[in-house]
Amino acid sequence: MVMGKLVKFIKRYYIRTTGYSYTNLGRLFLRLFVGVMLMQFGIRQMVHFLEMQDSFPAVLGMSSAVSLTVMTVIETVCSFFIMVGFMTRMMIVPPFVALCIAEYYVLHDYVAQAAYTLSWQQQGYLPVMFLGIYFFLMLVGPGKISIDYFLSLHIIHTDNKSESELEEV
Repeated sequence: MVMGKLVKFIKRYYIRTTGYSYTNLGRLFLRLFVGVMLMQFGIRQMVHFLEMQDSFPAVLGMSSAVSLTVMTVIETVCSFFIMVGFMTRMMIVPPFVALCIAEYYVLHDYVAQAAYTLSWQQQGYLPVMFLGIYFFLMLVGPGKISIDYFLSLHIIHTDNKSESELEEV
């Protein structure tokens, strides 16, 4: 009797934990996580701007101060838009490009040492981690807990179309 109830409980629990998917909540969490993580770099650069402006690498023909300013704006503004889910896929592009450039500069310092010999404590993996998360968000989109989704609903209803136009957002 007790064993049967326990087995029934375990089956029900197993079905709930494996059968249900919280994809939209997961996308919200991932957007908030990556946004906060990158935004803290931008805030730190704003606070220490005068100290960092001379040592920051000059990128794409810009001076160090201009490169630092552009990177700070990308890290703060794009992170905010990604966190709230507004123009998410477009806002992923600037940090994605910036982190590709950052990865180049991080690995450029290790020219004498092969990249695969970097330890997990060196910063070579940080831009790659962000790139992976941004690539995933670019593929799956912002989800239904986002401004993008609500704006899409508004546009569809304004044009007298059905919500099936959105398919899986």
